[in-house]
Amino acid sequence: MQFTKAEEYGLFGAIYLAKQPLNEIVTLREISQAQGVPEKFLAKIFQNLTRDGLVRSHRGVHGGFSLAKPSKRISVADILVAIQGDTDPIKCVIKRRDCGKKNTCAVRQLILDGRRHMFALYKKRSLLDLASRDA
Repeated sequence: MQFTKAEEYGLFGAIYLAKQPLNEIVTLREISQAQGVPEKFLAKIFQNLTRDGLVRSHRGVHGGFSLAKPSKRISVADILVAIQGDTDPIKCVIKRRDCGKKNTCAVRQLILDGRRHMFALYKKRSLLDLASRDA
């Protein structure tokens, strides 16, 4: 699986927030510049993270963003699903179409097994884990 730019940028932005003191409010511009992410694109991504309760938006002159809960309670899977939804890597899984080989297709089953293992790992890894490894 390859992360989309939105997923990649969302993870970078969330990692940046996780490295700040708890409840620290950081401007979108600061996150954008620190992570080398386009500010307008990051704004759209952070709308999704806010909607899903992972990030808190603060309005006003000193507004910006902070994590909505401790970074150890936010999984990588939480962030990915907030940004892109529950995605599948192959068409027959995405579209839920039956190509006639649904029950016998070795490739489909391989992809489904890989996806299940991958998301199990993403659910185990917290934002704190990523922030601790990011120098």
